[in-house]
Amino acid sequence: MSWIGKLLNGGEEKNKPAPVTAAAAPKVEHQPAPIAEIDARYYRWLAAVGPAQAQAQTEQQILDELTRLVREPIAGAALVPRIPSIIPQLMRTLQEDDMNAAELSRQLGQDVVLVAEVYREANRPCYQSRYNASPSITNMDGAIMLLGQTGMRMLLARVAFRPIVSMQSGGLTVRTAPLIWQQSEKCALAASLLAPAMQANTFDAYLAGLMSNVGLVVAFRLIDQMHGADAFPQSSAFIAEVFAQARILSAKIAELWEFPDSVTSAITQAGQLDANAQAQALSLGERLSKLRMLVDAAQFDADDPFVVAGLGRGALAAFEKLADEQE
Repeated sequence: MSWIGKLLNGGEEKNKPAPVTAAAAPKVEHQPAPIAEIDARYYRWLAAVGPAQAQAQTEQQILDELTRLVREPIAGAALVPRIPSIIPQLMRTLQEDDMNAAELSRQLGQDVVLVAEVYREANRPCYQSRYNASPSITNMDGAIMLLGQTGMRMLLARVAFRPIVSMQSGGLTVRTAPLIWQQSEKCALAASLLAPAMQANTFDAYLAGLMSNVGLVVAFRLIDQMHGADAFPQSSAFIAEVFAQARILSAKIAELWEFPDSVTSAITQAGQLDANAQAQALSLGERLSKLRMLVDAAQFDADDPFVVAGLGRGALAAFEKLADEQE
């Protein structure tokens, strides 16, 4: 009977499995990291939490207070400063199709901080390289023309939001504020880079990226005030709820501040399956910016599957541009 078995099975030698070599090993397809896991990694790194875990009761008290602010967004908005009054005036000038550089220069001259920011931006290497390493820009009209309408709008938005996100009050907020602001800038930049391919508005995507962290700033202020001295709230369920409620609060504060509907809806819908193009650009911008922060902090290698799995060519290109600029 053995020869019949050999005939049916193709022979003992043929039936032996082929040795698996490195070249023949199947390629492992990694699934994109769930956003909840990225948020948890980002939160724990951001807060530099230790092993001590806060009690569930403490976590619930913080969430209850955050939920109350979501129901009463005016109270939540009171915990962050308003945008400087000159910014809306400048934005209106920038929205005009026939933007007048001289008029904009006159308006900018009312704020020395803005003047310094415009010169600093215009003299960044990325702008100089486009013009063959031209000499430093020292003329306001020239700086405005170099940056262009979109560049100026993004610059003013960034300057306006900086005191909102980087406010400091308490040990945790002092430590996390600069990092939250860095991630906000990277998120805004990533969303604006991704927007054209998604048929979304570039500047609205940029605004949504800057605005999306305002609720998180409020959440960290609450955590700062309410967590115990020897333990920190860091359960996965708590972190997921903090990010969810912070997003809703960001959208509601944006409504109070009369941001465009496209910005508020993008913040609200980001991460949802049926999200519009603006929200999709923001959602991917948030993912890329958080991962970029973790990579730059040496929490992951830039080519780690946790970082790059599921990212297309455009997203990977944007991710590279989020690296801190070496001047």
